Amino acid sequence: MKNTLYYGDNLDIMREHITDESVDLVYLDPPFNSARDYNVLFRQAKKDENQAQIMAFTDTWQWSKQRYEEIFDDPRNTKLFDLMESLYRILGQSEMMAYLVMMAPRLLELYRTLKPTGSLYLHCDPVASHYLKVMLDVIFQPTRFRNEITWKRTSSHNTARRYGNVADILLYYTKSDEWTWNVLHTPYGIKQLSRYKQDEEGRWYRGDDLSADRMNSDSGKFEWRGTMPPPNRGWGYTVEQLEQWWDEGRILLRKDGTPRMDGLKVYLEDSPGQPLQNVWTDIQRIGNTSAERMGYPTQKPLALLERIISASSNPGEIVFDPFCGCGTAVVAAEKLGRQWIGIDVTFIAIDLMIERLNKSFGLKRERDYGIFGIPYDANSAGKLFNQSPKEFEMWAVHKVGGIPQPNKSGDKGVDGKVYFHDLSGKLQWAVCQVKGGHLTPSVIRDFGHVIQRDKAAMGFFICLETPTKGMYSEADELGFFEAPSGRKIPKLQIRTIKELLESKEFDYPKGYSLKSGGKRLTRAQDERELGLE
Repeated sequence: MKNTLYYGDNLDIMREHITDESVDLVYLDPPFNSARDYNVLFRQAKKDENQAQIMAFTDTWQWSKQRYEEIFDDPRNTKLFDLMESLYRILGQSEMMAYLVMMAPRLLELYRTLKPTGSLYLHCDPVASHYLKVMLDVIFQPTRFRNEITWKRTSSHNTARRYGNVADILLYYTKSDEWTWNVLHTPYGIKQLSRYKQDEEGRWYRGDDLSADRMNSDSGKFEWRGTMPPPNRGWGYTVEQLEQWWDEGRILLRKDGTPRMDGLKVYLEDSPGQPLQNVWTDIQRIGNTSAERMGYPTQKPLALLERIISASSNPGEIVFDPFCGCGTAVVAAEKLGRQWIGIDVTFIAIDLMIERLNKSFGLKRERDYGIFGIPYDANSAGKLFNQSPKEFEMWAVHKVGGIPQPNKSGDKGVDGKVYFHDLSGKLQWAVCQVKGGHLTPSVIRDFGHVIQRDKAAMGFFICLETPTKGMYSEADELGFFEAPSGRKIPKLQIRTIKELLESKEFDYPKGYSLKSGGKRLTRAQDERELGLE
């Protein structure tokens, strides 16, 4: 299977493109805003509307009766229907219930795509983890639950009148009783290291038990070199193995020269460390100044995904993330030699992944991996506009390096902003306006007023159709933005989608600053300065 990124609703994509029992490992971190007051999650929805479209950097779920009823059209798991009816009687038309309605059919599809030896890790916070665990118990069976992993993501969190919430939950399930598992180890702590002593050769060692529980068995109950195990225990190894360790000098002795029951000499240098447990405190969240940081609000550390993928898959196997955000699971899978599939409902996430795969591995779309749903020419951009004008608008703004306006209502003619530093180090911005429909010179004239009103250095107008001569004339009327170098740049510029896809970019000083020593400022640095991170 070719590595693939999909843009769109993961439920539709899974049903149409992901075949049965084709995936080895699923990791999902479905969006849920735990920063809101927890009581808000249970408030009654005021309207019975279709579920709101998910926009970039938001995770608002609204109640939809239609979505709820669609669950009962799927005959694959009748117990899940019973559960959802029970939850509905308890939670009503709340945002929590809307979230669970969104998750139910997706978890069913993920179960379908998993191979019999496959595993699933669901990343969530304590607000919804108990509901999700019951759903997974119903879908996978309770006996297929392997662990609830606690990831301590930060050292402290100040919260009024309750304990600080510093951890996330990972629910780990397998599809069957035979699954891929690779034991991972972590370095020993001070307590474990204190068990080690130094021998005459300077090597650190500890004594390991040579016996095993034999309460109801006669196995291993023999005398060896003067030592007899206690009545309820026996030697845990054959005489041949014990003699080999004796010849190698690996057996610790009592004062009388007989073997100790805890006498297997284990060297620190040969120990892989402590087997990984289900409380993870050694992986910190991504810091604000970390080079790994992509500016994506729910980004998880690469080390976290590398741990999960290493434990529950082998090289060449397929890792699937249906809510992949900025693509940490995809990047970790590529780094570890796995195949991968990623889906996200926002073009911004897909665009970030394309950039990240190129920066990290030199991978190119279509050449090194497949991509589905993101515009690659004017025709596909037109299809996106017809499907979702708002997503088209946000895609176009992001295409030129801008930050989209999150909400359409009240944008006052501004669909996004591109921030840059001029050569004197002053922070400037250009306002963006995107049009997918009919164009007239008056549209440019009105946009000129928006540029002046917002005191923007420049204005970037992006359109799907071919501009008229009158539009270019109106743009010329606005004059020039004069850079400190003396170069004059048109203050209002027009580009078609076709031109942008053919790399005809807008003209502006792209992030060079005297105060940065002439180095290009990153988008993250710009966002920190603007307070947008």
